[in-house]
Amino acid sequence: MDILYLLVPLSIALVFAIGGVFWWALNRRQFDDLDQAGQSIIEDKDG
Repeated sequence: MDILYLLVPLSIALVFAIGGVFWWALNRRQFDDLDQAGQSIIEDKDG
């Protein structure tokens, strides 16, 4: 039962950390053009 005093705040902090990283990625427009990376492999730009 004592381990819950450690695990509950740790899990809440982890949720906020993951949410913060996701929010940062959304604001930096990391998810705007997901198809471009895949298309750049298929297309031949050398000639």
